[in-house]
Amino acid sequence: MIFMTRYYNRSRHTHRIVSVSQNLFRIFLASLFVMITFLASSCKKEVLKIGGDILPEGDFVAIKSTDTLSIFSYTMYDDSARTDLSPVSYLGTDYDPYFGTTTAGFVSQIRLSAKWDGQPFTVDSMKLFLHILTNKGGGSDVVNTLSFSEIANQIYLDTAYYPNAPVPLTGFSVTDVTLPALRADTINDIELNLPGKGVAFGNYLTRDTTKLFYNNNAPDFRSFFKGLYFQLNSSASNPFLISLSLVSDQTTYYNYFVLFTHDTTGTTKQYSFLLDAKNTNANFNVFSHDFSTATLGDKMAHRNTTYRDTLSYVQCLNGVYTKLYMPGLKNVKNDVSLGKIAINRARLVVPVHFKATVSNPYITPMMPTQLFLRYRTKSGTKYTVPDYTLASTVDLAHSFFDGKLDSIAYVYNFNIPEYVQEYLEDATNTLEPELDIFQGTGIKNAVLNANKNKSSVKFEFTYTKF
Repeated sequence: MIFMTRYYNRSRHTHRIVSVSQNLFRIFLASLFVMITFLASSCKKEVLKIGGDILPEGDFVAIKSTDTLSIFSYTMYDDSARTDLSPVSYLGTDYDPYFGTTTAGFVSQIRLSAKWDGQPFTVDSMKLFLHILTNKGGGSDVVNTLSFSEIANQIYLDTAYYPNAPVPLTGFSVTDVTLPALRADTINDIELNLPGKGVAFGNYLTRDTTKLFYNNNAPDFRSFFKGLYFQLNSSASNPFLISLSLVSDQTTYYNYFVLFTHDTTGTTKQYSFLLDAKNTNANFNVFSHDFSTATLGDKMAHRNTTYRDTLSYVQCLNGVYTKLYMPGLKNVKNDVSLGKIAINRARLVVPVHFKATVSNPYITPMMPTQLFLRYRTKSGTKYTVPDYTLASTVDLAHSFFDGKLDSIAYVYNFNIPEYVQEYLEDATNTLEPELDIFQGTGIKNAVLNANKNKSSVKFEFTYTKF
């Protein structure tokens, strides 16, 4: 028989080398696999149908997703955003070829750290101590000088102050305070000698010792000496920008003047006038932006318009920011056929416009490490999206919200399901389908791809329909 020929007793197999029984076995295995696959598929469909004719249709849910919801980007600028009691204060000048020139300064009250003893004294000198958090620009061969001037109007903790507000001055000032060379990428604690050893400034502060007290119910030192406007002088060709914080950490002081005196017996004494006092001084930042000095882009010509550029911008120091308008999300809200939905995932993916060069090969040093989102109510009030605070109190990085630079994919990711859910459930139409991408503190700028750019903003949206 044929199936026996494979086993014919010969020293060389010149005939069939694969038995018929083996072929039959393979055919059997293939048929078995097809049958099992068909049965599994049939069982899966049957399971989904079980009870389908018993339960009401409303008890079923459907999970759907899309990344095609329309979203548009616009560059906006608002020079009336409040800057009082900012966590970081800035001094100096910044230049960016896309954004032009930015100048920064700050205004602050100063506060005597201890009660004045009322004894006769002679001013010996006065120094300024600063805790510099960041510094940008400048050069080892460039001399930068600090100046501070007495302000003419008293400022208050419960009053709003804006970066473009004029700062009236009395005419008294201290200028040409030379800054030392600062180390890059680290905190710098510096001690500054004032011109003439600071004697003139010390005498001016203490010219009426009856005012050296604090009282919230009577005119005190803050009404006598209203505060100082700090500015840093750097040239346009060598811009230099530094930052510090006037927020007290409640344990030690970092930014303050020290007045050195001696009494009639020759005993030396010291008095500190604090910028970062525990009892907070009223203070605010002053910024100005000159977009006309930019050499790249369109010098922000389309800011505050509805023009859909292929790029949008996010600038430091209360400069321009990106507004995202989401008509696709508005259409979802108005689609009555959707009924009740629950948001499973809502994420914005915002690509960065960055091209590596020989001088700037890496994206990380060039871009903000994190950006933020805020939404706007119909009244115009702005709030940070609720997703930012979804993290636990120990998660200071706000990992769920994200907003951090992805240096591999060249994007910023923002998770916003809580905001989207609140918007869809807002029956009073108080919320607008708009978000602002902005930078809190920091001294870096970002250029983002937008609208008809080949790589533009995406809105990844997954929901469950009940």
